[in-house]
Amino acid sequence: MKEKHIGGNESKRIFYGELEAYARAKIREHLQDLLEQEVTEWLGREKSERRGNPKEQAGYRNGYGKKRRFTLSLGTIEIRRPRVRNLDERFESRVLPLFKRHSEEVRELIPELYLHGMASGDFELALRGLLGEGAPLSASSLQRLKEKWQGEYEQWKGTPIQETDWAYLWADGIYVKAGLGREKAALLVVIGVQRDGSKRFLALEPGYRESKESWASVLRQLKVRGLKSARLFVGDGNLGLWAAVGEVYPQAQEQLCWNHKMLNVMDAVSNKEQVQAKGYLNAMMYAESRQEASNERKRFEQAFRHNPKAVKTVVENWERLTTYYDFPREHWKHLRTSNVVESPFSRVRLRTAASRRFKSQVNATCLIWKTLMVAEMSFRKLNAPNLVEKVAEGKKYDNGKEIRVAA
Repeated sequence: MKEKHIGGNESKRIFYGELEAYARAKIREHLQDLLEQEVTEWLGREKSERRGNPKEQAGYRNGYGKKRRFTLSLGTIEIRRPRVRNLDERFESRVLPLFKRHSEEVRELIPELYLHGMASGDFELALRGLLGEGAPLSASSLQRLKEKWQGEYEQWKGTPIQETDWAYLWADGIYVKAGLGREKAALLVVIGVQRDGSKRFLALEPGYRESKESWASVLRQLKVRGLKSARLFVGDGNLGLWAAVGEVYPQAQEQLCWNHKMLNVMDAVSNKEQVQAKGYLNAMMYAESRQEASNERKRFEQAFRHNPKAVKTVVENWERLTTYYDFPREHWKHLRTSNVVESPFSRVRLRTAASRRFKSQVNATCLIWKTLMVAEMSFRKLNAPNLVEKVAEGKKYDNGKEIRVAA
């Protein structure tokens, strides 16, 4: 049978200026059909069809509820939920759960724009034309959302950590200039890699000057939540962080960030020497073994013997700069730097220039947290994720290769 072409004549009656309204009407019709089909599948019979089998779900249709508005990124539509009565068990729609007034995309859009610096009063003007009348954009709606995010953030901070022994933790203090109180306030961030190779945020707390006390408080809280041990911490040269790590997780090894080291070296050499210096530093960083990295460092020392400050900057903390050789070669790319923390914050930094209107530290922190939880969903796994569990269990490596113990 030849397939009938639906909408052939209809398309001739639709003009460019009517596309938005037409698309919204079609979406409304489709969503209404989905709600009807959901009830049909639940009851096991079509509309107006009698119950023919005692095993079928009890109950019957009972008209529709009041019209309700639902906001999508395309706009706001009006729909009516089918009502069902005399059920043996409560019917809960999975297509459109009760009390939901907007899609996940719209829910994520609002904190993104708010973090971008848009004030509560701006939403009505900026988005009403796009999302339509009835979209949940009032000041009271936004206030309820902020309170909800704050509650979710507080709950997240106390959530137990199921895995007790972790392979890698990245820690960094991020300055986002978004109403975090005092001038030297920062967000202290810890990201860990789970045994399946996926990365997740474990801590996000405001701290002052990245002090030892601030970092120790964050790490102790992680321990209380269940994170008992870690094989390796990756971070920059902040003394407060490493003092806290040595106190709370003394068994953990430490890896300094190569990117921070390079920036420090660049500050110590002249502009015309920077290209040459960077070449030596890259050779050290990407050396295939600890010995090869040491040889490259000696070449740098020889080439820059006229600049004791640059040489001292490279040599300082050399052992902690090459700790990654004690771990699988496949993971070196992730362990050389603190980019695991820096990358998701790069867009937050760019978007918070206007966010100085956040006078409340709590508001700024929970809104940034909300945005980062969205970013977390797109995190890529570590290379060779199957090796993460080995590292967490204490397997030893030398120059990236596992040390086999003879039986």
